[in-house]
Amino acid sequence: MSNEITGKLIDHTLLKAEASRDDIKKLCEEAEKYDFASVCVNPSNVSQSYEYLKNTDVKVCTVIGFPLGATTTNTKVFEAKEAIENGATELDMVINNGAVKSGDWDFVKNDIKLINNAVTEKGALLKVIIETSLLSDEEKVKVCEICKEIGVGFVKTSTGFGAAGATAHDVSLMRKTVGEKIGVKASGGIRDAKAAKEMVAAGANRLGTSGGVAIVTGESQTSSGY
Repeated sequence: MSNEITGKLIDHTLLKAEASRDDIKKLCEEAEKYDFASVCVNPSNVSQSYEYLKNTDVKVCTVIGFPLGATTTNTKVFEAKEAIENGATELDMVINNGAVKSGDWDFVKNDIKLINNAVTEKGALLKVIIETSLLSDEEKVKVCEICKEIGVGFVKTSTGFGAAGATAHDVSLMRKTVGEKIGVKASGGIRDAKAAKEMVAAGANRLGTSGGVAIVTGESQTSSGY
């Protein structure tokens, strides 16, 4: 896998609670300018982002059960369906890490499966956020094995709001577990080209970052914290 960083590797991300409509407009304009894979925004900003980007190749991505993953499965399913109706075609869903820590693998599998079903039946793609900083390697592997069995689009390292962000170790472990047919998205703390290349070299084929412009241009950029 080449570790060259192009716009198509990046989900241009703005998940700050205080993001204004002008901020979202700027995000979309940057995403179109630099040919990013998507913008990743909160569900309430999906409709606005779709209107800006509907005549471009940039996808609208949103987050489900964010940032804790502790809402009920039915709530996540509803949230996913509404987001798709509003124009999202990629959805990053946070798993219930409390269920993982409890060893309730039936719950974890059912949570992911029902949301994946709701997403894929509408022609959209699901990325499963594991929040790797909370889990042991054994738990990370088990979740990735479940995701591989279900056939999700991507597994993802973190929300960007957890105790720590992406690491090359976690990306490599996830890639080794899911193989080449499922994507691996690294997110959290990726703010420059060096960090981005490290994640790609470890096996990531998508990067969630607020620093996308800085990464592809080499210019300095104030981080939004994701």
